[in-house]
Amino acid sequence: MKDLRQSWPAPSKPKPIVIIGAGGIVRDAHMPAYAKAGLTVSGVTDLDAGRAQGLADDYKITNVHDTVAAAAAANGTDVIYDIAVPPHAIAGILRDLPDGAAMLIQKPMGADLDQAREIRQICRDKGLKAAVNFQLRFSPMMMAARAAIEQGLIGELLEIEVHLNIFTPWTLFPFLIPMERVEIAVHSIHYLDTIRALAGNPDGVFARSMRDPRAADFAQTRTSVILDYGDTLRGVMSINHNHQAGRKFQSAWFRIEGTEGVMMVKLGVCFDYPNGEADELWYCKNGEEWEQIPLEGSWFIESFMGTMRNVQRFDAGEDDHLFAGVEDAYQTMALVEACFESMKTPATPLNLS
Repeated sequence: MKDLRQSWPAPSKPKPIVIIGAGGIVRDAHMPAYAKAGLTVSGVTDLDAGRAQGLADDYKITNVHDTVAAAAAANGTDVIYDIAVPPHAIAGILRDLPDGAAMLIQKPMGADLDQAREIRQICRDKGLKAAVNFQLRFSPMMMAARAAIEQGLIGELLEIEVHLNIFTPWTLFPFLIPMERVEIAVHSIHYLDTIRALAGNPDGVFARSMRDPRAADFAQTRTSVILDYGDTLRGVMSINHNHQAGRKFQSAWFRIEGTEGVMMVKLGVCFDYPNGEADELWYCKNGEEWEQIPLEGSWFIESFMGTMRNVQRFDAGEDDHLFAGVEDAYQTMALVEACFESMKTPATPLNLS
């Protein structure tokens, strides 16, 4: 377990990065991750010119472009574009970028499956080398877990359970208030994508996501999902963001169990958000003691290094595929859409006659 790969290899000759969108996620994750990975950000553009200039001043970015089209004209395909904008804006930006360009697109891949389908088609038509920033699958803990499954260290995969019982300060995200789709669309999408990365696509899904009076302004903050993988593998998610009783019985973990062993993965960032705690990976071979596997980093920020490294290496011909390319990311969006469609389906009523 201690020898499992936990990080994506670095590109040998990375291109500079041009960032489109200079919001909080860029400051909190993208910029520190790229600095740690030794990647250069050479340009930035944002609808808010002051915000773009502020990012450039704070991080010594050489070029501030007035528009996406101006950034594309100045750089062509000599850079990697990092698109960190709201989902509804992605398609329009892709149309302004050069054919054949390489890029990383912030998740989700559009606001719904129709937008995801449009994004996928634009990428196909323009020959874009595009990945979506589903970065949890690139985290050290999840890369190690995936490698353990592939190497048969837990035997045949039988169980993937995601359990969250935490307190999320939803007031930090007022932009979510008008959205009709919240919990699955912006949070549990990470877990659904990671389950896909570990086990592939399920045959179907049953889901319920609901509001909570303790976070009354938001459409949904609690979710239950059952993933149908047939009669051997059980996939289930139980998510509650509104636990009011303190840290003692909070939890945020993946349980990944097989015929020969089990792994527990702690999602440290979910505790005391946004401060977080350390991620953890534990392994137990059947009949033996639990052991904690040392991790090379965390979901935030190391996973953001991995997503960009993969795009860089694919663009240079060093990787033969994009691990979270738009074709794969579209399948995650299809799973998310299936969850929302499932919510329209009534449950089987009890027959009490």
